[in-house]
Amino acid sequence: MAASRLQTHTIRPATHADLDGVAAIYADEVRLGTATFDTEPPPRSRWESMLASGWPSDHFLVAVDSSEVVVGYAYSGVYRPRGAYLGTREVSIYLAPTATGRGLGRRLYEDLLRRVEAGGAHTVLAGVALPNPASLALHRACGFEHVGIMREVGFKQDRWIDVSWWQKRFGIR
Repeated sequence: MAASRLQTHTIRPATHADLDGVAAIYADEVRLGTATFDTEPPPRSRWESMLASGWPSDHFLVAVDSSEVVVGYAYSGVYRPRGAYLGTREVSIYLAPTATGRGLGRRLYEDLLRRVEAGGAHTVLAGVALPNPASLALHRACGFEHVGIMREVGFKQDRWIDVSWWQKRFGIR
């Protein structure tokens, strides 16, 4: 699929040149936020392995500004490493704080979901640490259905955090 544009932002597959920008966005969320339960930023090899995935429904996209600075990314990958789950992918999205509130997240996620479906996935899952009204609204807008809440499964920023689970099945109307 060709790169898509949103005003001055381009959405395209990630490259090795994008990994430092991706890592910086994620590291800020690790240190300051609760959207991830990582407590230390992962090594570069984590992002490199995402680029190297050979599964047709695994994708790693970035949103870059006109200077090619990464302002967001979204990816799909293994839900669980067991054979019966091969048609199910877990998806996630992160935006730099300066890139929120302008529809970029929705465009990025919709592009990712089109590619995941075209790659043969049957179901995508997403976990949202609560509270996160913007992420809940994004998942609703992208056709996910709420399937449950796991209570107090992560401890970060001095508090227990619930995770809301969302599911989207392709080919279901």
